[in-house]
Amino acid sequence: MAEAADFQGMSPSPARRWLRRTGALLAAAPLLAGLLQLPAATSAQAAGEDSARTASGSSTVAVALDSLTPSVPTEGGTLTVSGTVTNKGKQTVTDAHVGLRVGSALTTRSAIDTTAERTDYESGTDGSEVGGKYVQEFSKLTPGVAEPFSISVPVDELDLGKDGVYPLGVSLSGETSAQPWEQVLGFQRTFLPWQPDAADTRTRTTFLWPLVSTVHMTAETGSNEQQTPVFLNDDLAEEISPGGRLDQMVSLGRNLDVTWVIDPDLLASVDAMTDGYRVRGEGETTTAGTDQAVAKRWLAELQDAVADREVVALPFADPDLASLAHNGTTVAGSLSQLKAATDVAATTVETVLHVTPSTDFTWPVEGAVDPSIVKVATSAGADKVIARNDSLQETGGLTYTPSAARPIGGGTTAVVADKRLSTVFQGDLTKASTSTLAVQQFLAQSLALNLQTNKQRSIVVAPQRMPTGSQAQAMADALTALQGGTWSQSQGLTAAAKAKPDPGATTKVPSTSKYPSSLRKKELPRSAFEQMATTQDKLDNFRVILTDESRVVTPFGRAVNREMSMSWRGRSTDASSFRQSVEGYLDELADQVKLIDKSETKLSGRSATIPVTVQNNLVQGVGHLVLRLRSTNPTRLEIGGHDYADQPVTVSGGHSQTVKFTTSANANGRATVVAQLYTEDGQAYGAPVTFDVKVTEITATVMLVIGGGVLLLVLAGFRMYTQRKRAAAREAAEGGSDETDETGGAAENPEGTEDRLKEESGALPGADDPEQQSDLAPDTAAENADPSGTGERVDR
Repeated sequence: MAEAADFQGMSPSPARRWLRRTGALLAAAPLLAGLLQLPAATSAQAAGEDSARTASGSSTVAVALDSLTPSVPTEGGTLTVSGTVTNKGKQTVTDAHVGLRVGSALTTRSAIDTTAERTDYESGTDGSEVGGKYVQEFSKLTPGVAEPFSISVPVDELDLGKDGVYPLGVSLSGETSAQPWEQVLGFQRTFLPWQPDAADTRTRTTFLWPLVSTVHMTAETGSNEQQTPVFLNDDLAEEISPGGRLDQMVSLGRNLDVTWVIDPDLLASVDAMTDGYRVRGEGETTTAGTDQAVAKRWLAELQDAVADREVVALPFADPDLASLAHNGTTVAGSLSQLKAATDVAATTVETVLHVTPSTDFTWPVEGAVDPSIVKVATSAGADKVIARNDSLQETGGLTYTPSAARPIGGGTTAVVADKRLSTVFQGDLTKASTSTLAVQQFLAQSLALNLQTNKQRSIVVAPQRMPTGSQAQAMADALTALQGGTWSQSQGLTAAAKAKPDPGATTKVPSTSKYPSSLRKKELPRSAFEQMATTQDKLDNFRVILTDESRVVTPFGRAVNREMSMSWRGRSTDASSFRQSVEGYLDELADQVKLIDKSETKLSGRSATIPVTVQNNLVQGVGHLVLRLRSTNPTRLEIGGHDYADQPVTVSGGHSQTVKFTTSANANGRATVVAQLYTEDGQAYGAPVTFDVKVTEITATVMLVIGGGVLLLVLAGFRMYTQRKRAAAREAAEGGSDETDETGGAAENPEGTEDRLKEESGALPGADDPEQQSDLAPDTAAENADPSGTGERVDR
């Protein structure tokens, strides 16, 4: 009997149920014949009244379906449906009960869409009530009061037929004083996927599990050796804390067979929190972050979750490929930023998670592509683009959903995700009722897809980039049911991309004109890419003077990558503010190396040295700089024998250096001089310092001083001459006296002897006089080697 019941196209169990139903129908034939003898008009009138009664007021009572267990019923099992009913009307509902209704099997995916869009009860479509003891009764439903219900029914009582998707309705029937007859006053619809036996061919399903967040880190770092990072806010700590969005993504994903799609910037940001960080506050203030332990715990759990799993690394900070393609490619250097973001992606993931990720994939927003997006997406080395089938639409008339992989030319593969499966978890799923409906609709679409054909196909599900906690929970519930079901098997993204393409699937990328306007409105403007280019140029000019450029290049390079992040979509004000802060902070650092302003300098005479001071307030040394001093009027004032002179500059961190330039004046008057720092490759660095040099002739005061000095020398020589002459005369006179008195002359005049000794020694009278000491001092001071202050005369 069992073998005879195995009709083609039906599983054995449905065939037996078909025989049972056929026998029941034959037994009831006499009764049906009697009923058919009723007048046709009476039958039509009854049907019309029933239709009117069921259609009217079917939204008077809100029916919330909070739980359906199991999501995928099995033969011989029990289905439990739980939820609440709430009277939204003004009248009390009496003699009410909640019942279950099973409609006819839905044969297409579009039929599921249509059914999901209907909200009111339709008696001819939504099936008859299971009835019997499988209802829950309420004597009355008071307006505004929610009443819980829970109905458990054996699956065999649902009379499910062949494999497929069945609409399951939960109805609230009752009466009101205005309409005192039983009618459906509330209705909620969901789906039952029915595949009790394993499918002959299972769909290979790839589910992307995205770990992506918004931008959190600034370009600012501390001056300490560890370069303590500064965060925009403390939102990331909240996301990774227990119960937070990213914490739930990790805890749920670790138990699922999924492909992890990770933004390396998220990993870098959490890793930066583990060693201490600061959070930007009001104005210029920052406060110390306190969630280092939270960051360490989250990273440890993520490392365990992704071990031996497929991990795909997006370019750093998840750049907005569509914005770049449409508005950034004409700005010099924009594509280089994408290349830099791609190059650092693998290293970041390997360092933090200790796994080797794939960097072959790019993921445009919502999978929307056009030729320019594909070109940009593959410009940095990736050769696979994650698209979606509402962008790469089927035009070949296929009656089934083809596999995801599509060769689109140039060695590029489009991995086309299924829109229905990818978007079902969007919206507010915080309520159990909405979450349950999303799970059942996902499972229904998946089963309907598998029943389309016996061909082996690979399907990709690419949900929204940043699911909420409730959305992630719904995704996990659906995947748990799917991976425990009978019609699907898990597959990684790389395997899906390598699957044999369907020859009838569309491979033509839609034109740029067909790109959705709703997405284009949220793109980064060209001005954003121009500002990124300006910031990068400033960074390139700054880095060449640093002795340890990694302290600046790394944080600012990653900050520029973050400026291109897709997370700025719909947040244009925040995006602009972030770009301004990055460029402003770079300008602030670059201005720490500068020239000290000078006031007018006076030059007396024809030559002198002019000092110029370079100040470095950075914590690290700078070099590879050239200081140029240029005269705007070389016919009046030359510098180093020319109109300008260059000198190399090297300044330690926190110090200043004074550089002296030799100048020569050719004429009196005022000459303007410009001091400017340059990098070794000739790029001007910082603001110039302009000051005047006033050249004057030798003044009358100087001539008077010189004349006075000469006169003093002449007078001193004359005095020495007269004194020596007088001394000679005395010696001649004393010579005759000594001959007459040889014994006592010297003793009688000791003072004269002392004077003579002084004269013979050459000492001048008055040499011990304090007032004469200055006569021996040099006329001019030694040249001052110290730098001159502003407004002082320069050294000659």
